[in-house]
Amino acid sequence: MDSNSSKYKILLVEDDENIAKLFVYNLKKAGYIIEHRINGKEGFDYVKTFMPDLIISDIMMPDVDGFEFRRLLLSEPELRSIPFIFLTAKGSEEDILQGYDLEIQEYIIKTSSPKIVLAKVSAIIKTNEKERLKAESEVQKAADSMSAKVVPDQPILFDGFTLDHWHVPFQNIPGGDFIDYVKIDDKRVAIVLGDVMGKKWGAWYFAVAYAGYVRSAIRFAVQSGQILSAHDIMSTVNESIYKDERISEVFVTLSIVLIDRDTKIASYCGAGDLPLIYSSGGEIKSYKSQGLLLGFNLEGGYEDIEIDLKQGDEIFLITDGIIESRNPEGKMFEIEGLKKTISNNSDGKVIENIKSKFDEFTNGKYEDDVSLIYIRTDC
Repeated sequence: MDSNSSKYKILLVEDDENIAKLFVYNLKKAGYIIEHRINGKEGFDYVKTFMPDLIISDIMMPDVDGFEFRRLLLSEPELRSIPFIFLTAKGSEEDILQGYDLEIQEYIIKTSSPKIVLAKVSAIIKTNEKERLKAESEVQKAADSMSAKVVPDQPILFDGFTLDHWHVPFQNIPGGDFIDYVKIDDKRVAIVLGDVMGKKWGAWYFAVAYAGYVRSAIRFAVQSGQILSAHDIMSTVNESIYKDERISEVFVTLSIVLIDRDTKIASYCGAGDLPLIYSSGGEIKSYKSQGLLLGFNLEGGYEDIEIDLKQGDEIFLITDGIIESRNPEGKMFEIEGLKKTISNNSDGKVIENIKSKFDEFTNGKYEDDVSLIYIRTDC
């Protein structure tokens, strides 16, 4: 058994029970954590929960075959980069070429000996791990040399409101989540939370670019005398990204909240983001935006949701690293877990209590960047 194998997870998708048993036995014996599903539909439904380091899939399967399963994975930004092997009894040139057209790493013939299978699996995982370590090192060096931060050390001060955030980059490597506070004038502030998806270890570079786009959009709107809203900022950012071929295929979720201190109105607009959570008088609500991911379309369908704030009201913005993290049994924290934690808060230490509950739930093992912004109306 490879002493490092036990930390790697493999998803096997195979409808032949005997073949599946053979592969599960040998991979488990080698120390890998392995889960098995019988067709592409079940595999795709499970992969987001399991998030394996490698997928091994048969081609000929009922309902959803291996080729369609691979296409489904390629359509999802956070899944397309998972290394993929086709397991097949067919070795025709046409099948092999079609597989490589779908960006797979390798083919394994079902009749291959266990040693060959394990050698190929080990080689792919080791290569992926080397790429990860190299990329992480480059990102860390770039972040240090550029002194470019995508998350500020502290929130800005804004009279009448408490602004705070909690951010933990995955494995302490600068990642794809970004947070910003932009003071527009004496009475208005824009609060921004974004998440760059599907760029693996290079997401930080794109986070820097997107944070810059948002700031530029706000400056442009203010200088041109526009009546600024969260929708105005989002639409300007989306148009810029849509027209920029260098980053138009980078998938990003974005939440923007613009607070007006005089009117006590929070203007919220989202692009493919998670719901905003609003707590008022003991009642907790979710507001879900309908805006498209940034850069998908010139018309993103962005609209403002206005919230009239009262003293003591609280707003929470989050990325998926919180709700999709799991406990040792594989259960996700989910948005309902966060709402329950918020509703049980009684001592005013909201972020501290969320951190404590989240660490208790996950056993301190995070699966992604974790980011949360907290806004409270003080008067």
